[in-house]
Amino acid sequence: MNIFISGGCKNGKSYYAQKRAKEMAESLQKPLYYIATMIPRDEEDRARIRRHLAERDGWGFETIEQPTNLTAILENPSVDKEGVFLLDSVTAIMENELFRQEAGEFVYDETAPGRVRRDMEAFAKATGNTVFVSDGIYGDLGEYSDSTEEYRKALAAADRTLARTCDQVVEITYGIEERWK
Repeated sequence: MNIFISGGCKNGKSYYAQKRAKEMAESLQKPLYYIATMIPRDEEDRARIRRHLAERDGWGFETIEQPTNLTAILENPSVDKEGVFLLDSVTAIMENELFRQEAGEFVYDETAPGRVRRDMEAFAKATGNTVFVSDGIYGDLGEYSDSTEEYRKALAAADRTLARTCDQVVEITYGIEERWK
């Protein structure tokens, strides 16, 4: 079963997703993978990664570092494609693909939104047991730079694609689960 989980930052999505993925892996008796997508850019990012690692400790996750090119995992012979995958997060992988770092500079890749949507959909269909986590940042009010607005639109489109593709759609708000599909 593919599950799409969205909600605001720091609302309990990651912990909820970890529980769902672990339950799924145990019931299917399949390996459990955590797809780490964040490229740490500052101490706050590194602290978030340390917190997530501590939360997963002892849960049985095998971590796959994949900040871009999600479907490359499907070509890795050491990965069981019938396993259970937790991708945390769609938000980070979209950022990494849209604002690629080349020669120490960030370059905007206008082809990224479509590619990321296709990769997410292909990954979900190929595995059948993936939990996708995304931050619902596109609903935030305020004025943003043009590149940030493009990022928010790209993320919203990716989330809509996953909502259509996944078997379940869940929103987590203040730790409260709301199932939409």
